[in-house]
Amino acid sequence: MTTIEILTPAAAAEAVPALAALLIDCVLAGASVSFQPPLERDRAEAFWRKIAGNVADGTAILLAARQDARIVGTVQAQFAASDNQPHRADIAKMLVHSSARRRGIGAALMGAAEVAARGAGKTLLTLDTVTGSAGERLYASAGWTRVGDIPDYALTPYDGLCSTTIFYKQIA
Repeated sequence: MTTIEILTPAAAAEAVPALAALLIDCVLAGASVSFQPPLERDRAEAFWRKIAGNVADGTAILLAARQDARIVGTVQAQFAASDNQPHRADIAKMLVHSSARRRGIGAALMGAAEVAARGAGKTLLTLDTVTGSAGERLYASAGWTRVGDIPDYALTPYDGLCSTTIFYKQIA
């Protein structure tokens, strides 16, 4: 059984090693999520310590999907920093472990992220994903509105450049 939880600042800090292992798995499996292989554990943990700091200072919500006690997925709602965008958040690093994919965990994480963002007073969410990816199909099926594509946006771990697709969702 999979459970989704919003991590408190203490739980986020405690989860850093597990989140780093998840990120490393996803990068090795080909996810274009800002990092290139080989992704060293120290670098992955430093990233998650930064995110735990964002949770502690109230600029992000971090969710984790667990099967038993093991973290098998995560997603963040990062609050917009601009004074004129207090209503908006970016969805980031929606990751599901390669061994746990195609079981509805990504959809459950996205639904929980929307609920958590709405609870934090957000009414507009944005995200980007690799064009043609499973993520793109997930977001479209979950009612997100496709804005368009940007060609040659980022490097994939193994295949060179990829386009990104921008989405938004109004959650008011």
